[in-house]
Amino acid sequence: MKALICEKFGMPESLFVGEIPDPVPSSNQVLVHVQACGVNFPDILIIQDKYQFKPKLPFSPGGELVGKVIACGNGDSKFQVGDYVLGLSGWGGMAEKALVDEDRIFKLPKAISPEFAAATLYTYSTSYYALKDRANLQKGETLLVLGAGGGIGLAAVELGKIMGAKVIAAASSVDKLEAAKAKGADLTINYHEEDFKSRIKELTEGKGVDVVLDPVGGKYTESALRGMAWGGSYLVVGFAQGEIPKIPMNLPLLKGCTIVGVFWGNFSRKESEKNGENLDQLMNWMVEGKIQKPEVSTYSLEEAPIALKAMMNRKLVGKAVVMI
Repeated sequence: MKALICEKFGMPESLFVGEIPDPVPSSNQVLVHVQACGVNFPDILIIQDKYQFKPKLPFSPGGELVGKVIACGNGDSKFQVGDYVLGLSGWGGMAEKALVDEDRIFKLPKAISPEFAAATLYTYSTSYYALKDRANLQKGETLLVLGAGGGIGLAAVELGKIMGAKVIAAASSVDKLEAAKAKGADLTINYHEEDFKSRIKELTEGKGVDVVLDPVGGKYTESALRGMAWGGSYLVVGFAQGEIPKIPMNLPLLKGCTIVGVFWGNFSRKESEKNGENLDQLMNWMVEGKIQKPEVSTYSLEEAPIALKAMMNRKLVGKAVVMI
């Protein structure tokens, strides 16, 4: 089968498409014929050997795949050949076929296209877990979303509006902020052109924001934390800017706020029942039209390194999907 191959750790341009043997499912695994694979920030880290999970070389990146089950390794599997599924494989998804553990497979409604599913469920699951389970976002609260033009940021904007919050979208360019406004953002901040801290104060009339969702990190974290309301929640989702910030610990003391880690991957394993409920809610909203298909850039398998490079350089608006 064809696959995008990482033969040595490095940059996206070191990846290449080649032929490898078809994988064979072992007990408690299924083999999926991949139709689409979402591109996510962990894919960038994993090919550089910077992620907490470290596959053996050679491997294919891609941890969010959509396709149909073509074989089951377990005789009493709850899945059947032909089932249409989302697979959270960790890696291996940028290939014609991929192995996924049974507890990382979720059936999809046929009404959701492979492209829509691959562009949505990983990022929306992360943002929904953050807002619902980690911050307990309430109707009427103010939510500040950093990196609001990326996949997780746009998901947080749309979900924040569905949950009844007032949403302030912060991003680095006009086109990213326009994408956030299309998802329902009430107010925007261009933190490359505006004073971030003072703009937060201005937009909240000095009250600050109740919840911050931050997948960016770097130099914006402290300003966003200083812009929090009393008793708020700061959601640490990731560090797309590349720098893990060091936070003055007097700030959470003075703000009476909580700094909360968001590791959806572990949550989905350790609290699988709650994660399943969240996924069901998201898929219902997708079918009902409450969650609209995000802005998607599609790439062929051969073009996958270009997609990964664009994500690495933060050039993507919305989500990139590799169509197999």
